Amino acid sequence: MIRIGLLSDTHGYLHPSVFEFFSEVDEVWHAGDIGTEAVADALSAFRPLLAVHGNIDGAPLRMMYPEHQLVEREGLRCLLMHIGGYPGRYSSQGRDLIRRHRPGLFISGHSHILKAMPDPVQGLLHLNPGAAGYQGMHHKITLMRFRIAGGRAEALEVFETERKRI
Repeated sequence: MIRIGLLSDTHGYLHPSVFEFFSEVDEVWHAGDIGTEAVADALSAFRPLLAVHGNIDGAPLRMMYPEHQLVEREGLRCLLMHIGGYPGRYSSQGRDLIRRHRPGLFISGHSHILKAMPDPVQGLLHLNPGAAGYQGMHHKITLMRFRIAGGRAEALEVFETERKRI
């Protein structure tokens, strides 16, 4: 079993609750729009970091993190990208990667809308952790954490707080 902390769209800001909510995770996954190297450094100093760059990330972050990541954890193939869409409305690149790699878990960010939904057509679970930063139209800062065991994502939990400066 492995415990994952999932966030996206920090846009250069880490809410203090990130570290508390992720206190018992084994890895942190960031689905893009990291914003600054300082955010990536803080997360990777805290736990092993798996990340992808997003559309707002500059050259240094694009050199550090790829556009998509395909990993396997505990028998579950996981695909992580920033602009991937969601079941029934995947981006063209997301759709192509899903068809090619057949993940059981597909994670994307970008929309700033928290989603957890199955895709019975593709045989996967889609997660979007929403937005953990201050930039964007969202009104809440959201994070997810879950476990992967026996080839399945399970025990999904959501953190949500008002988007106000602390």
